[in-house]
Amino acid sequence: MKNYLAILLIAALFSSCEKDKNTNAVAVDQTTIKQHIERLASDEFSGRKPFTAGEVKTVNYLKEEFEKLGLLPGNGDSYFQDVPLVEITGTPSETMTITGQKERFDLSYLKDFVATTNKTVPEVSLKNSELVFAGYGIVAPEYGWNDYEGVDWEGKTAVVLINDPGFKSGDSTLFKGNAMTYYGRWTYKYEEAARQGAAGVIIIHDTEPASYGWNVIESSWSGAKLVIESDLPLLDVESWISGESAQKMFDISVMKGQDYKAMAHSKSFSPIPLDLSVSVGIQNNIKKDISKNVVAMIPGTDQKDEFIIYSAHWDHLGIGKAVDGDSIYNGAVDNASGTAGLLAIAEAFQKSDPTKRSIVFIALTGEEQGLLGSSYYASYPIFEPTKTVANINMDAFYSPGKMKDLTITGYGQSEMDEYAKAAAKDQGRYIIPDPEAEKGYFFRSDHFNFAKIGIPALYASGTYEGFDKSIEEIKILNEDYNLNKYHQPSDEYTPETTDLSGIQLDLQLLYQVGLKLGNEDYFPKWYEGSEFKAARN
Repeated sequence: MKNYLAILLIAALFSSCEKDKNTNAVAVDQTTIKQHIERLASDEFSGRKPFTAGEVKTVNYLKEEFEKLGLLPGNGDSYFQDVPLVEITGTPSETMTITGQKERFDLSYLKDFVATTNKTVPEVSLKNSELVFAGYGIVAPEYGWNDYEGVDWEGKTAVVLINDPGFKSGDSTLFKGNAMTYYGRWTYKYEEAARQGAAGVIIIHDTEPASYGWNVIESSWSGAKLVIESDLPLLDVESWISGESAQKMFDISVMKGQDYKAMAHSKSFSPIPLDLSVSVGIQNNIKKDISKNVVAMIPGTDQKDEFIIYSAHWDHLGIGKAVDGDSIYNGAVDNASGTAGLLAIAEAFQKSDPTKRSIVFIALTGEEQGLLGSSYYASYPIFEPTKTVANINMDAFYSPGKMKDLTITGYGQSEMDEYAKAAAKDQGRYIIPDPEAEKGYFFRSDHFNFAKIGIPALYASGTYEGFDKSIEEIKILNEDYNLNKYHQPSDEYTPETTDLSGIQLDLQLLYQVGLKLGNEDYFPKWYEGSEFKAARN
């Protein structure tokens, strides 16, 4: 009997190492994940910032790894898609001056404010620009909302809140309730103010609605920044100020003593001139150069002209402000983890039988600078969007062990939810919508630009409840990462404390979603009510 059981056990173990005959799936290799995270997050890559030696090393590493796996170049005979960018190294004045009728005060750079520009000129400034409180800085006809109405904005600077009116309102019908819309993102705030003809914008920082602390503002909005040159209207100055500085500003304005946040929640809000002005300048060094998306593919057998695209951004913040003596922003979680996942899933597909559809892998540049690599790809797609079945995006896997949940960011947008749900069920897991939808993660990673051109996108990972850790334990770990490691030099790979089993489980699921899509004829659809459905149609 013992011998019989031993034979059964050996047969079961052997079977688990073989391809599943029904799904053609193989195991995504955890050792592969570890090797690539450890390498990409090492000091050798200098924080992987575009336009640096770290970029050259990173994109060549990815090209060589795709070649080793036997993947074909994804852009004709090249593994690269050139992304022309402009690097603006702005040096703001040390102070931002707020002037009223009787009082004035200075804000200190980085401590109290940050200031940048997308204008590719040697110098920009606001000189005694009139300050006008514009609520949330939103123009949304579908909600009957216009925070800019009734003001000639030429030469003026709008002061606006982060997020949108639905946040913490308790009203699920106000915008999308607690779930952030694109109107809540800082990128929208700048775009809309420029469309209105304003000279500048000051966004008031608030940790909870922004979903990150002032330390992230310091690290992300200082030093060199990258932009795509555009004919769209641009502000002279884009800036943030701390909440404490904002209160100081309101205290010397005509709104002294009023609850400016509560006022901005009303649909009847109208912009309020503050009887204040602002002055600040930025000196720019301009450098035009080419960054690179890295593109590889596995051609399909029967439907070669239909594509599933896996994406992850390879870039991080490079070398910046030192924190506790460390100035290299290694970005182990964000996003060496996703880039390692891209390579690990590519390896799994190479071990599988060929799929009917083609499988594409794109490591994107400039995500940290505003989703630039995916934005450029969306404007100049290599693969026909109407023939692109889906995008599966991987960004910032932070999983302390295997997770029971699969959190889908943007749940309810497309039928990709159903593919994820089926794969999660096979793993004994459940799916949930993003429990922190107010943080706007759907607009903060590269899948957003694929969605904007109509390609159904899946962005999902385990974030809520572990098999071995409670919901509360996971919450504490997530909060620690967001407060102490996100966009900080401390986002490093530590093999002795990092449990990759959860990342492997997520990647296995995403691989199997792509495998199913790769072997069928169906094109997932956007649900009715999705703002992306029209682009697909």
